[in-house]
Amino acid sequence: MEYVASILIGILLGSIPTAYIILKKFKKIDITSDGSGNVGAMNSLRLSRSKYLAAAVLIIDLSKGFFTVLFISLLFGENFSLKVIGLISAVLSHSFSFWIKFKGGRGLATTAGGAILISIPLLLIWLVMWAIAFAFRRSIHFSSFTSSLLTAGLSFTSADVLNKYSNPPAESNLEFSILISTLLVIILIRHIEPIKNYIKQQAEKSRKVSNE
Repeated sequence: MEYVASILIGILLGSIPTAYIILKKFKKIDITSDGSGNVGAMNSLRLSRSKYLAAAVLIIDLSKGFFTVLFISLLFGENFSLKVIGLISAVLSHSFSFWIKFKGGRGLATTAGGAILISIPLLLIWLVMWAIAFAFRRSIHFSSFTSSLLTAGLSFTSADVLNKYSNPPAESNLEFSILISTLLVIILIRHIEPIKNYIKQQAEKSRKVSNE
């Protein structure tokens, strides 16, 4: 019953289409069909040209993950599986919200919000790898995809260390690895199209250089 409740909490909070509601109300823009179609802070900034609206989207999306994990902790105590399963549900329903025909954001902010209460070291590792990738490629999508993929790998190769610093630790390193990598796989799936576009753009640049 606790697992079902945790999933439902995640779905209810995560599915709220923050960017869609805010841009519809303040700018009369349908974010699902304009710009990149991504229902998140970055596309909100591009379409609205308002840092305040984009910041509001980012903060609320972070809060969805944060409060999902917080409510589960308050209801059922500190249990790694319940917290991460709830967060997975929140990120999944954020990325594929049933309120807007299963469209949504890429899950980064919601994941980060929950990670604050689950594993700050893991969040910091992701951020450092993102910064390194961005320094080399200057692409937000490439950086997000790469850091998520590498962090998912680390959740297996360094589970004994990373699990120790989780709040609380999972009952086993395998449980830690499977749940954390599942969370990151959702982010990777939502970045497939941007990465395809990035690869295509890089290929076109290479062709132009070779033809000059």
